[in-house]
Amino acid sequence: MIDIVTWNVQAGKGVDGRIDLTRIARVARTWGEPDVLCLQEIACHVPGLGECDQVQELCALFPGYQPAFGAAVDRAGPTPDAPRCRFGNLILSRLSVHEIFHHPLPQPADPAVRHMPRQVSEAVVAAPSGPLRVMTTHFEFHTEIQRLAQAWRVRDLQLEVLANVRQPAKSDRSGLYGAPIRPQSCVICGDFNAVPDDPVYALLADEDEDDELLFVDAWRAGRGDAPHDPTCGIFDTDQWPQGAHCRDFFFVSPDLAPGVQAIDVNIETDASDHQPLRLRLAL
Repeated sequence: MIDIVTWNVQAGKGVDGRIDLTRIARVARTWGEPDVLCLQEIACHVPGLGECDQVQELCALFPGYQPAFGAAVDRAGPTPDAPRCRFGNLILSRLSVHEIFHHPLPQPADPAVRHMPRQVSEAVVAAPSGPLRVMTTHFEFHTEIQRLAQAWRVRDLQLEVLANVRQPAKSDRSGLYGAPIRPQSCVICGDFNAVPDDPVYALLADEDEDDELLFVDAWRAGRGDAPHDPTCGIFDTDQWPQGAHCRDFFFVSPDLAPGVQAIDVNIETDASDHQPLRLRLAL
């Protein structure tokens, strides 16, 4: 059994306007010590967002966890001697990590809106039953053109892994050409900036797809037809005037769907504009 928690923490900024990573760590442990923690909107030396290295701070708050940080934005600081500004997604795992991958996501032109680079971070962890790929991401908010392209890229990543599992490359026993540990069993989670009746969600939940089933919504696997609990807009109605709704999800590869034991949303915390989610998997 493993527990995975995902949360868009808004760089630790609560609805009260305070940036407090200690509070984030405390709330993330609501269900106990997670085996894997996936966080979106982590900032390192970003003006206006605490201006500290949040990866370093979170590693101190979760000793014994191995980090995999993927910067979607990585640019020079405001002065020549300033540290680089980085912003992206962080995986913290107390399970051993075999492999780490980072994948930039498409950013097709959309001149009507502002937008920023996005990415997926992937860690292959040593689950009790064998290696498991855990991926986390944060899709673009302002343009569905990019969200759809990003959902297709996530699907392509899974198809690529499946192809390599079925047709393994020639490889050395060790060294850089050694065969990577990268199984088809996969959990992808995060803030997809799409609601359950959105075309982006439909792509990831494999709705209306005639091709091979790639992902299953873990909520559906664990809760059936029950409506998704809201994952944002509960407390912060300034950013989310539409009120409480769901845009954060866990998707799992089909082989993992029968192992979904529980999926929950903490709807009581206002430590971010989003709510944390916990997935419990029998592995």
